[in-house]
Amino acid sequence: MSLAIYLESLGCSKNLIDAEIMLGLLNKYKYKLTNNKHKADVIIVNTCGFIDSAKEESINKIIEMGELKRENLKLLIVSGCLGERYAEDLLKELPEVDAIVGTGNYDEIIDIINETVKGNKTVRIGNVDKVYDETLPRFQTTANYSAYVKISDGCDNFCTYCIIPKLRGKYRSRKIEGIIKEAQILADKGVKEIILIAQDTTRYGIDLYDQYMLPKLLRELNNIEGIQWIRLLYCYPEMITDELIETIANQKKICKYIDIPIQHCSDEVLKKMNRRTSKQKLIELIERLRFQIPDIVIRTSLIVGFPGESEEHFSELVDFVSSIKFDRLGAFTYSQEENTPAARMTDQVTEDVKIERQRKIMELQQQISLDKNREKIGKIVDVLIEEKLEGNNEYLGRTRGDAPEIDGLVYLQSKLPIKPGDIIPARINNALEYDLIGERIDEFSK
Repeated sequence: MSLAIYLESLGCSKNLIDAEIMLGLLNKYKYKLTNNKHKADVIIVNTCGFIDSAKEESINKIIEMGELKRENLKLLIVSGCLGERYAEDLLKELPEVDAIVGTGNYDEIIDIINETVKGNKTVRIGNVDKVYDETLPRFQTTANYSAYVKISDGCDNFCTYCIIPKLRGKYRSRKIEGIIKEAQILADKGVKEIILIAQDTTRYGIDLYDQYMLPKLLRELNNIEGIQWIRLLYCYPEMITDELIETIANQKKICKYIDIPIQHCSDEVLKKMNRRTSKQKLIELIERLRFQIPDIVIRTSLIVGFPGESEEHFSELVDFVSSIKFDRLGAFTYSQEENTPAARMTDQVTEDVKIERQRKIMELQQQISLDKNREKIGKIVDVLIEEKLEGNNEYLGRTRGDAPEIDGLVYLQSKLPIKPGDIIPARINNALEYDLIGERIDEFSK
């Protein structure tokens, strides 16, 4: 049967890779992939179910796609975290949904479509501890010069606010050989930047090899010809070892960039979150990183309004952010997720207080970011070009210190034409709160 498939993936980059594997399987079995939802016979909404705002976005998207059944749409399939978490409710409340695919069942998508097209409602969930199948094909949907590589799935940290272990299972590392092979295939296709992702990248290898293998993995990736930038996301602070710091410092292709989601600095709040660190350990880690890698860019994320977060706790966090001066920072309001320990805590913070605390943190970070960007004026940096803007000489790109979609951009002037994916040196001439303005200084891209 020749069915046209449209897939929309929501949520995190880890979810995106599951979507790319589904597309890879559909492509392998000769289904027609389309970018036009109005021409699709089957629509797959790959959902996020992590926090309230993500759940709301996913539900709205399902409803929106369900409206297309008035046109040509035959099947509406919900995959991902929301499906894993609320399969029964989704089928009951949204009758337009024909099938549910859980987080560990995405590789069954062909069977699911074949079963559902016969008129049967199909639910495949519960396989959250599935071991990664290295033979599965992948259809890359990101720009052809940049790709995510998932090095593990699941999580064993059990933070009290987080539902991920129930949705994604226990921590499961991929074999190092499989990751290297995938990275080589991506490099052969022209990918220049690979971004390593997991629920916790720093734990990589402990379940397979009885030791933390991220430094070894990074060193091997550094040897792949064609790959120019290697970026690290989701590094838990307590697992950032001296060996990892030395590896980042000494391997040329590894971006001097690290994402460390600390969530808070107050020892009392960290303990309630079940985070295995302390304010003093965080300070020492950041000092060590900046001493051994002077040009490192440190990104973090914070949760404000966690149950029991007092004004004193929040003031401590404000002082911490003001003192540390993170290069990149995102602050999120605590989301009370059912079936988590934090949701049962009695000292919940009101929504308006959460929002106000988030505003204060982000206003503080905006000034910190502007000050740090101004320090870059006059410096020469490598820029990965992503698109040409309207106008003859204007382009948009990113530095080694900027991950796609979450960090800042560089607005670049160049008299010579540049292609997306080119990496060129540029002089920074001006700075905005989060973005930079520069000009090309060479004759040809690297």
